[in-house]
Amino acid sequence: MARIDSFLRLVVEQRASDLHLPTGSPPIIRHNGDLVPLPFRVLSSWEAERLIGELLTDKQKQTLAQERDLDFVYEIPDVGRFRGSVFVQSHGLAAVFRVIPRRIPSMDELLLPPVVKRLTRLGNGLVLVTGPTGSGKTTTLAAMITEINRSMRRHVITIEDPIEFLHEPASSVITQREVGAHAESFSGALRSALRESPDVVMVGEMRDLETVTLALSAAETGVLVLGTLHTNSASKSIDRIIDIVPEEGQDQIRATLSVILRGVVAQQLVKRRGGEGRLAVLEILLQDIGISHMIRENKLHLVDAHLKSANPEQSGMQSNDHHLFELVRDGLVDPDEGLRTCTDPDLFRSRLEGLPQEVEE
Repeated sequence: MARIDSFLRLVVEQRASDLHLPTGSPPIIRHNGDLVPLPFRVLSSWEAERLIGELLTDKQKQTLAQERDLDFVYEIPDVGRFRGSVFVQSHGLAAVFRVIPRRIPSMDELLLPPVVKRLTRLGNGLVLVTGPTGSGKTTTLAAMITEINRSMRRHVITIEDPIEFLHEPASSVITQREVGAHAESFSGALRSALRESPDVVMVGEMRDLETVTLALSAAETGVLVLGTLHTNSASKSIDRIIDIVPEEGQDQIRATLSVILRGVVAQQLVKRRGGEGRLAVLEILLQDIGISHMIRENKLHLVDAHLKSANPEQSGMQSNDHHLFELVRDGLVDPDEGLRTCTDPDLFRSRLEGLPQEVEE
C-alpha cells in the first residue's frame, strides 16, 4: 500500500472533495469548499517527492520531468478513484487529488433544472458546460451522459484527460478515450471520433483552435457535441470560443455559433445550508432568435441583460442570481452564502427582504 493511501482514505471518510500535498506545508483537505490543514508535519521537498513518486509509473515520471505537470487517475480498491494533478512549484513538487464519486449522481439528485435534461434529448448542435476549476462541470456532464445512456440508443464518445467517471453501457454504446493513453491530443481524438459513427461526443476541454473547429464541424454535421470551458458565465463562454479563432475568421465563427449553439450551462458551487455538501448554481442560456442575433452581430454585451429579463418558466433560461435566489427561497442555501456568491448584491439583498423571516434566518 502506498503511504499516501491513508490520507486519501481520510478524505473519503470525511466526505471531503480534495487532498492537497504542498511542499512546505502540512497536507490539507478541502471540505465543503474550505481548506482544512491536517494535524501532520510540514512536508519537505524530499518527502513530497517520495509520497507522490510511489504512485507514478516510469512513463508518468518521464512525462512529469518533461512537462513539469501531470494529470492522471489513481484508484484504491474498496475506497475510491481519485483524479491526481502533480506539478512543480516554487518550493518543489506538489499534488492535488480530487475524489471521483463511485456512483454517478443522477440529474435529479444534482437538482439540475428540467431544461438541462431536455438538452440531452437534442439530436445535434453544441452544448457547453462551463465554470471555474472545481465547479462540478465533470459531474454535470457525467449525469447528462448517464441520462442519455439510460434513455436512448446512441453511440456516445467521450474524450477526457484523464477519464474520471466510468460509464457502463445501458441503452447506449459508450466509448471512452483518454488523451495520452488512447490518443495524442483532444483534436486528434476528436478527428478520429468523427469517423466512428458518433451520435454524441463529449470533449473534456475545448482549449485550442483545431479542437474548436472540429467540434463545431461535428455539431454542424448532425452530432450532439458536449464541451467544457473554464469560464464563469454564458456570455464569456461564447466570447472564449470566438477569441480562440484568428480575427479574420471570427465573423464566420459567429455565424456558425448563431446556428449550432443550443445552450450554455455556466455553473458554480455554493455551500448547502447546514454545512453538509455543496450545490450547483446554474446560469442557463438557450438558443432563441434574440441570442442568435446577438452572437451573429457581435453584441454579446447584451446577453447578461437578456438572461436577467428572461422568464425561466416560459423560456427555460435563467441568470445565475435567479437560480441562487430560488435555492435561498427554498431553504437550501443560507442568505449570507447567496449574498457572498451573487453577481448583483444590491438587487439580491432587496429580493431577500421580500422573503419570510424564517427563510432569512
